[in-house]
Order: sequence, then C-alpha cells, then structure tokens
Amino acid sequence: MSAADKFLYVDRNMVNNPLAQADWATKKLVWVPSERLGFEAGCVKEERGDECVVELADSGKKISVNKDDIQKMNPPKFSKVEDMAELTCLNEASVLHNLKERYYSGLIYTYSGLFCVVINPYKNLPIYSEEIVDMYKGKKRHEMPPHIYAITDTSYRSMMQDREDQSILCTGESGAGKTENTKKVIQYLAHVASSHKTKKDQGELEKQLLQANPILEAFGNGKTVKNDNSSRFGKFIRINFDVNGYIVGANIETYLLEKSRAIRQAKDERTFHIFYYLLTGAGDKLRNELLLENYNNYRFLSNGNVTIPGQQDKDLFTETLEAFRIMSIPEDEQIGLLKVVASVLQLGNMSFKKERHTDQASMPDDTAAQKVSHLMGMNVTDFTRAILSPRIKVGRDFVQKAQTQEQAEFAVEALAKATYERMFRWLVMRINKALDKTKRQGASFIGILDIAGFEIFELNSFEQLCINYTNEKLQQLFNHTMFILEQEEYQREGIEWSFIDFGLDLQPCIELIEKPASPPGILALLDEECWFPKATDKSFVEKVLQEQGTHPKFFKPKKLKDEADFCIIHYAGKVDYKADEWLMKNMDPLNDNVASLLNQSTDKFVSELWKDVDRIVGLDKVSMSDMPGAFKTRKGMFRTVGQLYKEQLSKLMATLRNTNPNFVRCIIPNHEKKAGKLDPHLVLDQLRCNGVLEGIRICRQGFPNRIVFQEFRQRYEILTPNAIPKGFMDGKQACVLMIKSLELDPNLFRIGQSKVFFRAGVLAHLEEERDMKITDIIISFQAWCRGYVARKAFAKRQQQLTAMKVIQRNCAAYLKLRNWQWWRLFTKVKPLLQVSRQEEEMQAKDDELVKVKEKHLYAEQQLQEMEEKQHQMSAEKMALQEQLQAETELCAEAEEMRARLAARKQELEEILHDLEARVEEEEERSSQLQGEKKKMQQNIGDLEQQLDEEEAARQKLQLEKVTLEAKMKKIEDDVMILDDQNNKLIKEKKLMEERISEFTTNLTEEEEKSKSLQKLKTKHEAMITDLEDRLRREEKQRQELEKNRRKLDGDFNEIHDQIAELQAQIAELRAQLAKKEEELQAALARIEEEAAQKNLAQKKIRELEAQLSELQEDLELEKQARTKAEKHRRDLGEELEALKTELEDTLDSTAAQQELRSKRETEVAHLKRTLDDEAKVHEQQLVEVRQKHAQAFDELNEQLEQAKRNKVSMEKAKQALESERNELAIEMQTLMQGKGDSEHRRKKAEAQVQELLLKHSESERQRLEQAEKLAKVQTELENVTTVLSDLEGKSIKATKDCSAVESQLQDVQELLQEETRQKLSNSTRLRQLEEEQSGLREQLEEEEEAKRNVEKQLQIVQAQLLEMKKKVEQDAGCLETAEEGKKRLQRDLEGLNQRMEEKCSAFEKLDKTKTRLQQELDDMLVDQDHLRQIVSNLEKKQKKFDQMLAEEKNISARYAEERDKAEAEAREKETRALALTRELDSLMDIKDEVDRNNKLLRAEMEDLVSSKDDVGKSVHELEKAKRAMEQQLEEMKTQLEELEDELQGTEDAKLRLEVNMQAMKAQYERDLSGRDEMGEEKKRALVKQVREMEMELEDERKQRSAAVAGRKKLELDLKELEAGIDMANKNRDEALKQLKKIQAQMKDLIRELEDTRMSREEILAQSKETEKKLKGMEAEMLQMQEELAAAERVKRQAQQERDELQDEINNQATKNAQVVEERRRLEARIAQLEEELEEEQCNTELTNDRLKKAVLQTDQMNVELTAERSTCQRVEGARCQLERQNKELKLKLQELEGTVKSKYKANMAALESKIAALEEQLDMETRERQGATKIVRRTEKKLKEVILQVDDERRNTEQFKDQVDKLNSRMKQLKRQLEEAEEEAQRANANRRKLQRELEDATESADVMNREVTTLKNKLRRGDFPFTVRRTVTRQGIESDEDSESKSETPEPERKPE
Repeated sequence: MSAADKFLYVDRNMVNNPLAQADWATKKLVWVPSERLGFEAGCVKEERGDECVVELADSGKKISVNKDDIQKMNPPKFSKVEDMAELTCLNEASVLHNLKERYYSGLIYTYSGLFCVVINPYKNLPIYSEEIVDMYKGKKRHEMPPHIYAITDTSYRSMMQDREDQSILCTGESGAGKTENTKKVIQYLAHVASSHKTKKDQGELEKQLLQANPILEAFGNGKTVKNDNSSRFGKFIRINFDVNGYIVGANIETYLLEKSRAIRQAKDERTFHIFYYLLTGAGDKLRNELLLENYNNYRFLSNGNVTIPGQQDKDLFTETLEAFRIMSIPEDEQIGLLKVVASVLQLGNMSFKKERHTDQASMPDDTAAQKVSHLMGMNVTDFTRAILSPRIKVGRDFVQKAQTQEQAEFAVEALAKATYERMFRWLVMRINKALDKTKRQGASFIGILDIAGFEIFELNSFEQLCINYTNEKLQQLFNHTMFILEQEEYQREGIEWSFIDFGLDLQPCIELIEKPASPPGILALLDEECWFPKATDKSFVEKVLQEQGTHPKFFKPKKLKDEADFCIIHYAGKVDYKADEWLMKNMDPLNDNVASLLNQSTDKFVSELWKDVDRIVGLDKVSMSDMPGAFKTRKGMFRTVGQLYKEQLSKLMATLRNTNPNFVRCIIPNHEKKAGKLDPHLVLDQLRCNGVLEGIRICRQGFPNRIVFQEFRQRYEILTPNAIPKGFMDGKQACVLMIKSLELDPNLFRIGQSKVFFRAGVLAHLEEERDMKITDIIISFQAWCRGYVARKAFAKRQQQLTAMKVIQRNCAAYLKLRNWQWWRLFTKVKPLLQVSRQEEEMQAKDDELVKVKEKHLYAEQQLQEMEEKQHQMSAEKMALQEQLQAETELCAEAEEMRARLAARKQELEEILHDLEARVEEEEERSSQLQGEKKKMQQNIGDLEQQLDEEEAARQKLQLEKVTLEAKMKKIEDDVMILDDQNNKLIKEKKLMEERISEFTTNLTEEEEKSKSLQKLKTKHEAMITDLEDRLRREEKQRQELEKNRRKLDGDFNEIHDQIAELQAQIAELRAQLAKKEEELQAALARIEEEAAQKNLAQKKIRELEAQLSELQEDLELEKQARTKAEKHRRDLGEELEALKTELEDTLDSTAAQQELRSKRETEVAHLKRTLDDEAKVHEQQLVEVRQKHAQAFDELNEQLEQAKRNKVSMEKAKQALESERNELAIEMQTLMQGKGDSEHRRKKAEAQVQELLLKHSESERQRLEQAEKLAKVQTELENVTTVLSDLEGKSIKATKDCSAVESQLQDVQELLQEETRQKLSNSTRLRQLEEEQSGLREQLEEEEEAKRNVEKQLQIVQAQLLEMKKKVEQDAGCLETAEEGKKRLQRDLEGLNQRMEEKCSAFEKLDKTKTRLQQELDDMLVDQDHLRQIVSNLEKKQKKFDQMLAEEKNISARYAEERDKAEAEAREKETRALALTRELDSLMDIKDEVDRNNKLLRAEMEDLVSSKDDVGKSVHELEKAKRAMEQQLEEMKTQLEELEDELQGTEDAKLRLEVNMQAMKAQYERDLSGRDEMGEEKKRALVKQVREMEMELEDERKQRSAAVAGRKKLELDLKELEAGIDMANKNRDEALKQLKKIQAQMKDLIRELEDTRMSREEILAQSKETEKKLKGMEAEMLQMQEELAAAERVKRQAQQERDELQDEINNQATKNAQVVEERRRLEARIAQLEEELEEEQCNTELTNDRLKKAVLQTDQMNVELTAERSTCQRVEGARCQLERQNKELKLKLQELEGTVKSKYKANMAALESKIAALEEQLDMETRERQGATKIVRRTEKKLKEVILQVDDERRNTEQFKDQVDKLNSRMKQLKRQLEEAEEEAQRANANRRKLQRELEDATESADVMNREVTTLKNKLRRGDFPFTVRRTVTRQGIESDEDSESKSETPEPERKPE
C-alpha cells in the first residue's frame, strides 16, 4: 500500500474483524448521548418503562437514559463506509461515528448521498499529485474512493456525454477548506481539459485560470481567528468548454464582499492580505510613489503587523505581481490599484475634532487629506470642504451644512469601504476580460460556487440574513435535485412510490424573506422603510412584527429586547436577528460631494472606478431626514443592497437550476487548527447547518439501502437454505423467493430491475439474523466435532479395556497352568502332534489358496470392467466438459448480447417515452387551446348578449370586451401572438445585450441568456393564457356579483316575508339539533361498545398470557421428565453394559449363574417394557405439547393479523389526507412557479387588473351595503328583544355596585381607625428589613429618624385625607389594598423565585417532550407511508367481493327505502290523525272549562314538540293548525263546528290511510317474501364471505378507532403541552415583572433608609399619586352615577312599558282572572329563561374564547404537524359551523321573541298562545341544553377515561409487541427444542432398538455358548481330553474374547480326576 493509498482506501481487514462482529452480535449495542463525546457506545442491560439502563462500553458505567434519546448502532460491516446513505441505521450518531472513524484513519472525503463531505485535515496529504489525477481520470464514482477529483471528473464526464451544464457547490464555515477544494477542482480541470496540445500558446489560458486565485486571495482574503486564509467574499467561477471538451474561457462573479474589514478588524485578525503584501514587499521607489508608512501609523490596521506562521508577505507580493503579469494587466493599472489601496489606508489617518462652542467638526491636521488627494487626483480644499461642509439640496437651492465629528468620521469610513469595493469589482471585471479573450465558441460550462455556509451566532445581523437566505435557496436546490434523482432511480427500477418534493418544505422560509407583497417579506419591508424619511430600525422591526407576526417560520424571540428583535426558523434551526443599522447597511450611503470629486479625478483609474455616481445614496438623505422635503428621491434613482443581492442571487439560482449540481460540504473539525482532533458537537452543528442531516432525513422517507441481487443472494442465502431450488435461477427470482421466505413486511422493501431496496434498519435486522444463523451453525458444527472426538476416545477406551481384560485373563490362565504337569506335557507333545497334522493343514491351505485365486480372478475381472467403465465415464466427462465450456461461452456471448440489447432497448424506451410525453404534452396543449378557443367563443357570445342589457355606465367594460373579442380572434392565429412576443423578447434581448456590452461579458452568457429567454418565452405564453383566464374569471365573477346585487335588492324587499318564514326554519333547525344529539348519543354508544370490546380484548390477552404461562410450565415439566428419562436411559445402558460384561464373564458358570442370568433377562424384559411405556408416554406428551404450541401459535398469529388490520385502518385514514395534501402541494407548486415566472411581466398586466379590481370593488361595495342593510335590520330586530334583558342586567349590576361602594365606605372608615396598627406593622416591617440587610445595621439611628419623619408625613397625609372626607373614604381602600399587595409581594418573593425555577425546569421538560413527540410523529408518518400499500392490497381483495355484494346491497337498499318511506308515511298520517283527535277532545273540553282548555293546549303543544323528531314533513301543517287554534280562542263556537267537520274528514282519512297501510304492508310483505326466496340462494353462497369481511371490517374499525383515539390523544397532549408552555411563559413573564417591581420597591426602601430627604420626596410623590387616583376614582364614580342615571331612565321606560302592558293585561283580566295569573307566572318564567339565556350567552362567549385559543394552537400545530393539517382544519371547521348554527338559532329565537312581543300588544289571545309555545320551546331547549351540557361533561369525563385507557392500551400494546417478539423468539427456540427433542427421541428409539438387537444377539450367543459348553462337558465326560486341550490351545492364539473364555473353562474339568 503506497503513501497515498492509506489516505484513500479503507483497510478492510480492520473492518471485517470477526471479533467486532461477534461483539456486536452478542451485545445489544446502541448510541447514547454524551456531553463530552457527542455520543458514546453502550449496551442495553435493562428496560424500565420509558427509560433504559445502559452500560457504557468504554468506562463500564451504568446510566439510565430515555428511550427516545437512544439511537441504533450499525453492524461492523458498515464501519468506515464510503457512502453514508448506505448505512442501514441512518441517525446522527451513526453519521458522526462514521465521519470520526474515517477522519482518524486519514480519510477526509466521505459521500453522503449527493453530498461529498470534506473535513479539514490541517496538514498536507499526498492525494493531490498528478498520479492521483491520472488515477481518477475517466473513472466512475463508485469505482474509486471518495475524492474531490471524483466529483469533478463525474461532472466533467456528464457534461461531455449529456451536453448538460454542470455546477459544483462548495459551502461551509470559515476555515473548513472551501477555497482549497475550489483550487483542486480548477487544478483538475486545467489538467484534464487542457488544450495546449493543439494551440501554439501552450497552456496560457490554463495558467491564467490558475493564477486568478492568487489575485483574488490577495485582495479578498484575510486572516481570521478560525482561518489564516479566509475568503471574505463568495464567488462563482464559470469555466467554459468547447465541443471537444477543451477550456475556452472563464468568468468569475463575486458575492457579499466583507468591505467593513478594510476599516476595522477584531483582535488577532488581519485585514485583506494586499495591505500587508504592499507594506512589506514594496521597494523604496514604490513606497515613495505610494506615500507608504509603517504599520503602526495606520488607524485602519487595528492590530498592526500581524504575521501568519509559515507565510512570507514579501514573497507573496512578488507572486501577486507575477500573477498580474500573467493575467496581462499593464503596469499603469497595477499602479492605479496600489494607489487605491494606499489611499484607503490614508483615509483612516484623517482625524477630526469637535470645535469648542459648536458641534461642528474641524480638521486640525490635513496631511492625511493631502496624501489622499495626491493619490486619488483631487484638490485638497475641495476634498476637505466636501467632508466638513458638504452641499445639500434643500428644495430647489443648495445649502452647505456643517458636519459633526461623528458624521465626518462616518463619511470617511463609508468612502474607504466604497472605494475598496469598487476597486475589487473592477479587478474581478479585469480578470474576466483576461480569461475571455479566446475566439472559440463555448458549448457548455462547469460552475464552481465557493460561498459561506449557514451562520448562527449569538446575535446575527444583515450580513448573516443574506448568507442564510442564500443557503436556504441552495438547500432547496439540493432537496429538489435529490427528489428528481430519487424519482428517476425509482422509475428506472420500476418501483411504485408516492413522490414528495422536499424542496417545497423550505418555501415558507424563503417567502418570509423574499416575498414582494401580500404580505411583504423582510427584504421588501426593509426596502420600503428605506424610502420613508423618518423610518428607523425600531419602526422596521415593528412593521415586520405586524406583517409577519403570524407566519409559521417567524417568531418574536423570548430573550430581552436589547438582545434580539425577531427570530426566523431556518432549516438548520432558529436564528435570532438584531436589526441594528439595517437601514444604513441596506442603503449604503455615501458623501455625494466626494463621489463627484472622485468622478472628476485627474487619475484615469479613479475616475473609471467612480463613473456611476448618479446611482448612490447621499448622506443628506440619511442625515437630514428630519427636514421636510429633503428626502424626495424618486423610485429608481438608486438600488438598495438587498435588491441588488436578491437579483444577483436570483440570477445565480437560475443558472444553477439550468445545470446538474454536485454538492461539496466542507467541515471544520476544531477551532484549535490541530490535525487529528475532532470536536463532535462542532461537527454535528455543521452537519445540521450544511444540510447533510436534512438530506439524511429525506433519505429515511424512502428506501435508502440498495443492494444488488447477486450480493444480496450471496450474503443472505444462508437465512433461506431451502427457498431457492437447485440449478440455475435468475437473480431477481432468487431474491423474490428469498424475501418471501424471510417473511418481510411488503412496506419494508421494493424489488427493482437490478437491485433490492430496503427501508432504514432492515439490513441491520438481516445482519442480526445472519449472525444468529452463523452462530447456530458453528455451535452445531462444534457440537458434532466434539461428539465425534468423544465417541472416538470412548471407543478407544473401550478397546483398551477389553484388551486389558484379555491380557489379564491370559496371564491368569498362564499362571494357573505353568506348574501343572499336564500342561508341561502338552507343551512338549504339541510340536510332535503338528507333524501328523501337516498334510491336513497343507490340504486346507491348498483349498484356501484355490479359493483365494478364484476370488482374485473374479476381483481382477471386476477391476478390468471398472477400469473400462471409468475410461468411458472419463471420456464422457471430457466430452461433457467441452460441451459445457462451449455452452458457457455461448451463454456468455448471449448474455452480453442480451445486456447490449437490453441497454439499447432501455435507451430506445426512454427515447420513446420522452417522445410520447412530448406528443402527449403537445396534444394536451392543442386540446387545451381548442377548448379555450371554444370557451372564449361561448364567453364572447354571452358577453355580447349581456352587454346589450347593461347600463350606459358599463360601456367601458363593453369596450374592453370588444378588445378581448379581438384578442380572442387573434388567439386563433398563433403566428401573430408569437410575432408580438418575439418583438417583446427582442427588445429585452437588446437591453440584455447593452448590459452585456457595458460589463464586457462573454459570448457564452449571451447564449445562456438566449436559452433562458426561449424558456421564458414558453413560460410567458403560459402566463399570458393564465392571465386571460383570470380576466375571464373576473368578468364572470363581476356578472355573478351583479346578479347577486339584483337578488339582494329583491331579497331586501322580501325581508318581512322571510321573517314570517323564519319560525318554520327554527323548527327545522331544532329537528337538526335533535338529529345531532342522536348522532352524539350514537357516538357515545360506539365509544362504550369500543370500550367493552377493548376490555374483551384485554381479557383475551390475559387468558393467552395464562395459557402461555401454563405452556411454559408444561415445557419445564417436560424438560424435567426428559432429563429424568435420559438419566434413567443412561443408567439402564450402564446396567446393560454391566450385564453384558457379567454375561461374558459368567458364560462358563454353574446352573445357579444361569438362574441369575434368567432373572436378569426377565429384568431386562421388564426394563424393555418400562422403556416402551415411557417412550409412549413421552410421545403422547410431545403430541400434547405440540398441540398446545400450535394453539398458542395460532392465537399469536391472530393477534398479528389484528395488528396488520390496525395498520390497514391507519393507512386508510391517512391515505386520503396524504392524497389531499399532495394535491394541495402540487397546486401550490404550480401556482408558485407560475407566479415566479409571471413576476417579470406582471407590470404590464397590472393596469388592466387594477381597472377590473376597481369595478369589482364597486360591486363589492354595493353588495356590502346591501349586506349592511340586512345586518342593520337584523340588529334592530335583535336590539328590540335584548333591551329589556340588558336594562335589567344593568339595574342589577348598579344595585350590586351601590352595595359594593357602601361596603367600601365602611371598610375605609374601619381602615382609618386602624392606621395606628398599620404604623406598628410598618415598624415591624422595617425591623424585618434590618434583619435581612446585615450591612445596614450601623444605620439604625438614621432609620429611626426616617421612621419618625414617615410618621409625621403620615399625620400630614391623615389631615389631608380628613379634609377630603368622602373622596378619601372612597379611595383609601385602594391605597390599603396596594399596601397589602406590596406586603404580599414581599412575602411571595421567595415563592415566586421557586416557582420560576420550577417553571423553567418544566419548560425544559416540555421542550424535550415536544421534540420527542415530534420525532414520534415523524416515525408515525413513516409508518403510515408503510401502511399505505397494505390498503391497496386489501382494496384489490375487496373489489371482487364488493362487486358481488353491490347488486344485493342495491336491491336490499331499494326495498329498505320503499319500506321506510311507507312506514314514514303511515307514521305521519297516524300521528296527524292522533293530533287531530287530541285537538278535538281539547276543544270540547275548552267549551266547558277555559282553564282545562289552556292546560290541554299546553300538553298538546308538548306532545307536538316531543313528536317533532318523527314528524318532519308536518311541521308546516302544525303551524297552520296552531294559527287556526289561536283564532279559535276568539270564535269558539264557529271553530267547534269546523273542527267537527275536520274530525269527520280526518276519521275518513284515517280509515283510508289504514286501508292503504294494510294494502301497502300486504304488498310489501309479498314482494319481500318473493325477493327473499329469490335472494336466499345467492345469499347462502355469500354468507360466509360476508361474515368474514364483516369481521375484518369490525377489526379495521376497531383499529381505526384506536388509531384515531391515539391521534386525538397525541393532539390533546400537544395542546396541553402548548398550553403548559404558554402558561409557563406567561408565569415567567409575570414573575419577571413582579420581580422587577419588587426589586424596584426594595431599592426604593433602601434609598428611604439611606436618605431621609429622599423618603420625604417619595411620600410627597405618593400623596400626589393618591390625589390622582382619588381624582380618577371620582371620575369613575361620576361615570358610575351617570350609568346609574341612564339605567334608571331605561328602568323607568321599561316600567312605563310594563305599566302599559299591565294595563292591557288588567283590561283582559276582567275577562278571565285565571288567564292573568297564568300570564304573571309566564312572565316570571320568561325572566328566568332570559337569565338562563344570558348564562348560555356567557357560556358561548367562553366557548368562543376557547375556540380562538384553540385556533391559535392549531395554527402552531400546523407548523409542527404538517401531515395532520387537513384533519385539524376539518375539525375546527366543524366546530365553527356548530357554533355558527348555535348562534343563528339564538338569533332566530330572539327574533321570534321580538315578533311575539310586538304581536303581544295587538292580540292578547295570540300573545298568550305564542308565550305558551315559546315557554314550551324554551323549556325544551333549556332541557336539551342542560342535557347537552351534561352529555358534554359525561363525554369529557369519558374522553379523559378513554384517553387514559388509550394510554394504558398503548403501553399494553408496546408491552404486547415486546412480548410478541419475545414469544416469537421463544417459539422459534421451542420449535428448535422440539425438533431436537424429536431427534433425541428418534435417537433413543434407535438406541433402544439397537440395544434390543444386541440383547437378542447376546441371548443367541449365550445359547450357542451354552450348547458348546454342554458339548464340551459331554466330551470331557467321555474322555476326549487331548482334542479339547488342543482345540483350546489353538483357539487361544487366534481369538481374543471367546477363546479366552474357553481357556478358562479347560482347567476345571481337569481338576476332577485330580
């Protein structure tokens, strides 16, 4: 590995460390927040609710951390990954850890999606040599490690291949390495795209391009605290290339030069380098020519000569001059530049003094002014006069105004800054001119943007606003680019995905800054304030708060006023801005007298710099703003800094949008400039500001992890061993099978054409599964190996044991036989016996030899046959190998051909899609134009018809319509419109060309602008059509407004008729209210049902838990039984082995031993039977356990399916919201694009739009007048009804106020008596203060004197109070309460401090919970996105069933509607008949008794009101009947006859209705029975499916309700949190105010104690204040008296009206005394009802206030919860609608009361009936409202209970999820254990069978041995001794175990003859 490779490539041996992999697999490693390291690695040890106990990996310390603060750790596979977008766990900790690991390894470049993140190494690295350049040349990005060369080469290659302009955006903090990376980009391009091979001037342009940087660094860079060579300006370097890819020119644009650095610098900082270069490197001749001095003589060099280590200013000055020479800048221009630099230094040495008697400034020493004038070619006297007393235009005359010292110094500093800025701009223009001298045409370009990154300081000013505004636009460009690339990737891979343009997220903040109007943005308001003469920074801030106070991205800061003025929420965080001197910075004023002198300078260079003096802002515009008429500058005379920068930025963004951007983010690792050190918090802040974390957030929304099919199969095939069949299979099919067997959620992955896409975190899960699988395999392999080794050792030990036993037996036999005489004889005779046996042995050997030869021949034949077969097989194998190789070659060629054809096909398909899209767009455009043409023609016809009918005043509109008709006819000829537009564009092009000629820009800019103009042409065409559409809409709206006006005129005439109809509407509204109440009750019932279902689910869960615990206990019992069985089996095996050995040892034993053996055989048989029984029992237990596990598994599967259904319901709920939000976002995007494009042509259309707006405003005004008239009529009707209630309320309030005043007077008298006591309390308070203030103990005497003086003053005040008497009596209470308030404040001071601390801590906790909830909401949104796909699958499944159900539902609905209609009609007619019969009965009773008549009427009305829910259509008829009954009170006899006739008619109608009802019922029953018989056959087949789907729907409803409840709970939590935060802020503000007041009071008291005179003055001031308060109280008393008088007058009027009413009532009372008493009772009831109505109104006002607060809270929620915006708006709209309905009902009720009261005087009988009706209605409404309030309270209680239950459910669900996961893992383990148990059982059965076979073999061998023993015994008895001896001896040498046993048998029979 070379020296450069270790700084480029990752050491994979360290990454693929198996120890790290094992450590990660065994421990649950996570990231925990750390103050020191940012994040630390830890292992989760325990979980306690929302907190976890984590053991830190480094220190081993255990800490408790909230779950929300823990972040997942990536597997070691992803360590030091080159692209952080590939991380499976995308979070801040993982990003920081990856960057840190790479940085410490020397790898400074890292990819993060589209970003290339660069960390400053603070040392030189060997990775920028020519070898590295050649290494990256022509390579793809993924083939090489991350590098700035890779980014540059990618942009260069894509420019050459796609012919698309490219851009490289370098941003970051000062010192992060932006400029160095920009140099590397230029260096690479100069090396790669050099054209010196074909040109004679070899590399001149490339040299100039490289030498432009030293010049710009000399004049634009300076030393700061963070960076020794910090660029104090932003630049955009545009390098132009020809068709062949050679560099043909370049252009540089600069932004935001920090010109204030030229006049002042911070500590340890330098101004621009050129000042130090010049002072150090200039020769004597140049120093004399430029009048240079020492460093310390210049005031503008604040820190003197500050050197930079490792940098020689003298050498750099010569390099700068050499760069001037290479750039072909002549010496006279160089001298001019240096003169300007020297003059800027001399301007700082001009000193001014203030004259003695005036504020006028004077210049005592003008040497510096002379030097400046000499250097800049001016007259000294004119220059000093222009500085000290400039000429200012006042009106039409010029006046000389003397300047103060501050004004003169400000003018000189402004002149120095402006001079340097103009010189810098001229230098950039000169460099551009030198770089653009080639004649070749530029085909495309690469732009390099080097600009400052996002800045957040403690206090930020105008410059930070501009920089942050630029970064907002750049981040929006990145988000939009990322959206486009993601969309292309997903489309290319064929993945379905709902695309979200994340660039729109930043649009509100950008509009807040740049929006021109409605409402204007910050820059527009700043420009507007610059035009007002008396505008200040404070007025600007107030206007910003007024216009943008409600903007979601704008906040008023919580800090004190002297710290920040307003706050903006950028994408990187909140930024506080201080608006000091913003108006000055925006106008950038100059002394125009000096500017005109510089314009007329004798120095050509200086005059060239100041040629545009007419565009500057004069100092007189700022300094004389208080003079009237002095600030009358017309708009367009000058451009503000904000306007210029906004235009410059818009041009830059337009250029960047037309390019393919590449993003480079530079990061500073530490502020100490040390290599190898990284500050985590600093890096995290920069990642957040640079947008890297924002890009990662966007990645998390989609599928960030992508892996190729082959790699996925190769790495994760171990998880699915049997999923892929043997043989060849396509990679995609194999991946599909693997994922199917892995059972992944479909929302967690997508399968493309060449890759598999995963959500964040899925690969980590797969890695964990893979590690678990590998560990299982290795463990099983190790177990097998260990078993094999153990078995080998055991067999060896067994063999050794048997050998030892054989040796022992042989030795024992030898020892027994060696002294035996017969044995000796045998050993001597044995050799002799072999002689006789030789022939037999030879014969046997010959036979054996023949057999062996035959076997050998047979083996040779088989060997030959096998060899022949082997040769044939090898030949066939060779042939097959050759055939296979040929086929593989053909397959490879075919694969290559297929790949080429696929690529070609893809290219052709893309071209075809593009062409089809273009064709479709053109067809749509043509169809739109034709449709618009037809619409225009139709509109023209309509307008012509309407123009004939309109008045003469609308003739102007007729002319406009004629012009519009002409325009519409011209639209048919598109060529004319294109010509007009081309003429306009040509004019604009000429203007642009003039500006290009002025600024000497190159041809490439003209081509780009022509391209942009062509794009603008199409955009403007669309804009013109949109404007014409808007005109048409405005005309249609105007016509509709005219029609509405006419309708309103007619409606105004018909208002009185409508008032009569309002009563009927009230009844309908009441019916609607009843329906709403029924719906509310139904909702409550649903909630109760859901609660019951939840309880049932909890019971089921508990039962399942109990079953699981029982299963676990059974498993444990089974394990114990299995262990016991294994132990028993081992014991039996050992006993069997012992029995074997004993059997072998005792084969030659006696009959007793045989009996023992038979007993043991019986025992063995018994053991066999017990083993069989135990095996059967074990198998039964296994079957039972399997059944239990299967049941538990099924139940868990059902729970999982329910969870999936929950997800489906959530997805359904969110899909509609997301679709609406996406549609709105798309509409907003199109509107904003259209608005931005039409902004340049808006001025021409404004005149027409304004005229239409004027006409529209006229029509609006007329409509508003009509509405006001209506409102006045309605208010008059309302006032008539509310006067009495208001008067009564005022009288009650007045009486209460009178009583309160009397009580206050009594209290004042008592307080005057208790003043002596107060003196004592004051003395005690002073003593307490003495105790508290230990430093004031020495001043006790002075305090006593002060106390005496206070007593004297109090006596004086008492005398004054006695003189005032009544006034003092009224106001003394206020004074006493104030003093008591002071005491309370002093007492509560400590309590308030404690509360403040508690509130602050609570506020911090609320902020944390708020952030946690926001993260939870983001995760919920991501989960909702996951759940969407499930809905589509379920909908597809439901479609077939819906189609089958549709017909049946339609038919059943039809019959149900018919049945309902028939039943409703029958009910209506029955109720009508009943009502008429009741009316007849009541009228018959009225004829006898009037009292009964009233009661019966009231009961009848109650019955009618109660039956209004069922009778909807008969309300109007009942009203008619009511009116008829009112008339019947006057004419009882006539109405009786009519009612009898009506009764007869109703009875007939009732009979007819009954007959019709019976017929309808019979017909309905027949139809229903027939239909049921027809539908039964169909329904039977669908019943099962219906039930299943109903179950699923019920589950989905439950899940949806649970999700809605959870969402509501979250909303309520958020609202409560917001309310808590607001309350905490209010309490904090109030506490601060109280603290300030208390501190002020404490200071006042201390001052009183210190100085007695001050105390007297304060007491006098207090007495004056009391007098003022007394006067105020007197005025208030006068007002109260006036109000009392007015109330009394109103009361008298009311009494008069009441007396009149009483007179009328008394007149009527003579007729009926009982009616009078009833009326009085009704009046009392009405008063009570009015009071109740007032209470209801108060309640409604409170509810309205709450609604307003809720609306504000929802506005804030809309900022934080964008996904829930539509639902909140709907809920708020529904609430507002209900409130409006309630208000309308109340207004209508009041109107009804007014009409009743107005008719009361006219007709007493009608009044009585209406009063009764109103009373009944009011009773019903009050009861209903009371019931509603009760229901609301119940619902609130139930909601709280439901919320608590939902919380419990959520916790339970989380616990259940954890339990389900654990149970799943447990189930897997149990399955494995079951499989192992089955295998062990099989092994045990096999061993048992083996043992049985061995026993059988042993028994057989024992039988054989017994037979042999018996034969041997018989032979021994016969006397065949030599043969037996010989046999035993021969067998002794040959066999081992059995022969040894026979040997042991031989000596025993020989003992008998002895």
